Amino acid sequence: MVRRTVAITAVAAVALTVLVAGSRYLANRLIFEPELGEPVTTVLFGAFVVLALTPLLLGLAERLAPPRFARWIAWPANLFLGLAFYLLIGLLAADSTLLLVGAAIDTDLGLAVPRSRAFVVVAFAAIAVGLAMRSAARPPRLAKHEIRLGRWPAALEGFRIVQISDVHIGAMLDSRFARSIVDRVNALEPDLIAVTGDLVDGPVKHLRDEVRPFRDLRAPHGVYFVTGNHDYYSGADPWLAEVETLGMRPLRNERVTISRDGAHFELAGVDDHRGDLFGPGHGEDVPKAVEGRSPDDAVVLLAHDPSTFPAAVKEGVDLQLSGHTHGGQIWPFNLLVRAAVGFVAGHYRRGGSQLLVSNGTGYWGPPMRLRAPAEILEITLRPAQESAADAA
Repeated sequence: MVRRTVAITAVAAVALTVLVAGSRYLANRLIFEPELGEPVTTVLFGAFVVLALTPLLLGLAERLAPPRFARWIAWPANLFLGLAFYLLIGLLAADSTLLLVGAAIDTDLGLAVPRSRAFVVVAFAAIAVGLAMRSAARPPRLAKHEIRLGRWPAALEGFRIVQISDVHIGAMLDSRFARSIVDRVNALEPDLIAVTGDLVDGPVKHLRDEVRPFRDLRAPHGVYFVTGNHDYYSGADPWLAEVETLGMRPLRNERVTISRDGAHFELAGVDDHRGDLFGPGHGEDVPKAVEGRSPDDAVVLLAHDPSTFPAAVKEGVDLQLSGHTHGGQIWPFNLLVRAAVGFVAGHYRRGGSQLLVSNGTGYWGPPMRLRAPAEILEITLRPAQESAADAA
């Protein structure tokens, strides 16, 4: 409990510092330095302050209010965060450029430089936000992956898993989005469905109706769920109970045997990588999840955070399916994700183990995606060596 409190306090302090410092930098560069005159400066600054305060209310709104009320805070707050991100990127690029060429700029230009800078930066941010919002508004793409595994049984050639991840049902994405995902997944007629965490943003009492469409997910070998960090923020224990009523089987540091045509593989799942911050009985434990399995059996591991992969490699897991990163969601944020996690999106190999990281099916925060489209993954599993019939 102490670790959780320290972690939450540290994250909150960093977030607040970034918000305050970033907001001050934006206001100075884009509102005060261009000297736009009155009442323009006062009106712009007043609107900016109101928008900058909305992110501070966002967490409370998502946890205390039903989505129909919380979205009145969530939409302006998240739009501001997305816009502010691109304004900061634009300003940092502009200021760096001006610093490099400063000696060549005529000092008699007066207000021309700050006004031109503000215009260019705002135009850049507006274009980036427009493109990112258009991308996020599109239905998730279907991303097909064919994975060959050394221990995969020949009798299970072509076994298909459909993975959805980071759906983030809450104030921004509601039951209509959930229904559209369910219909598309079922239309693929997969053998098994994997839901790799961050299903929700908010407590069960507010989102029970919003997630109800997920009870219609269908696959002959079942629908399996593992927790993500946002499921923990939203109350992991109540949500673990709720997803069972939706027909999903939670895998909590455990495995199940999936059999067909006399062959089988092991499907394992672990709690979120940082679930241990939420008390005893929570947190990933890959050794426990795979203990007792035969060394001849292929193992597919569901783990929300790709940071679990080193532990999976150590335990000889054949394939890990993860999400969490959103592929960076809005470029160039993916560069920060790569520095923090190492695995951003797509297919990775370490020795005999493989990792597939989804961009996520929904989005979190700003309703924006740039160069990281939302996706539903269809994974077809095959033996590493082609059969003689396949070769012919």
